[in-house]
Amino acid sequence: MHSLRHIALIAFDGVQILDVTGPASVFAAANEAAGRASYQIHILSPRGGVVASGSGVRLLTEAIGEADPAAFDTVLVGGGNKAGLSALARDASFADWMARACANARRYGSVCTGAFALAHLGLVRNHRVATHWEGTALLARAYPALTVDPDALYVEDGKVWTSAGITTGIDMCMALVARDLGDAVANAVARMLVVYARRPGYQSQFSPVLGAQAKATHGFAALLDWIGEHLDQPLDVALLADRAGMSRRSFHRKFTDATGETPARFIETLRLDRARALLATVASLKEVAVRTGYATPGQLSKAFLRRFGVSPALFRDMHGQA
Repeated sequence: MHSLRHIALIAFDGVQILDVTGPASVFAAANEAAGRASYQIHILSPRGGVVASGSGVRLLTEAIGEADPAAFDTVLVGGGNKAGLSALARDASFADWMARACANARRYGSVCTGAFALAHLGLVRNHRVATHWEGTALLARAYPALTVDPDALYVEDGKVWTSAGITTGIDMCMALVARDLGDAVANAVARMLVVYARRPGYQSQFSPVLGAQAKATHGFAALLDWIGEHLDQPLDVALLADRAGMSRRSFHRKFTDATGETPARFIETLRLDRARALLATVASLKEVAVRTGYATPGQLSKAFLRRFGVSPALFRDMHGQA
């Protein structure tokens, strides 16, 4: 006999609507994909009734005071605007309910800036967490007793699950479904929601190219795209400087100023990011090396171990397809 898992999604005035409806859609789709009621979804708020999201869309919620805090398998707090989050974190009845609910829950966490509410309540002390990229530095400064991962889409640390910006709550909840019901059901959910791919938690909030383009100030956007499309080819400063119409010295200086990384470091970042994605497929290590511009699997392994602290083989065991 399977058990029905009760899911609490915490909303409030000013909540980001997708932080609630995204996870709710994943768990509802999982019920359909599994062919049985595996999850019962509860949208809760401190007072119950109608709450207005930050976009103006209104949600009908249950009052937390009417919900048994010992009844929930999973508790997730949505993110939202500063005023709404501050009011939520200061609510004494909410704080008391959360303390009891999280103590009893199999897992709890947040979507996006909901991590700030958890941190304020002391529920993620000494844990590693994720939040929206705009809030990572502030969260780390305000709550030094936790470790903020500024890059991950979502983080699992013990029973605490936290996700980064908005749509990453969908990625995290698909990982929860995979943990509960298996990859086949999670993959079916991804197809039902027309999600391009199930993104693993280690994947960055931004691709290296997008992150570099956001910082670039010297018109390197087209070159950054070109580099990303030619990672299987030799890429040295002479070639890149020629494409940019600059001397080697000028190119190296301006590229580093624009992106925050030397050309060599940036190219290695792109290659290893691509390698991680390929290692989660059935591609052989030799094929991964060829497609990411490494002459041999040994060279790829050395760079991969240096950057991530694990070998490609171990990484594949952890994240690859069965």
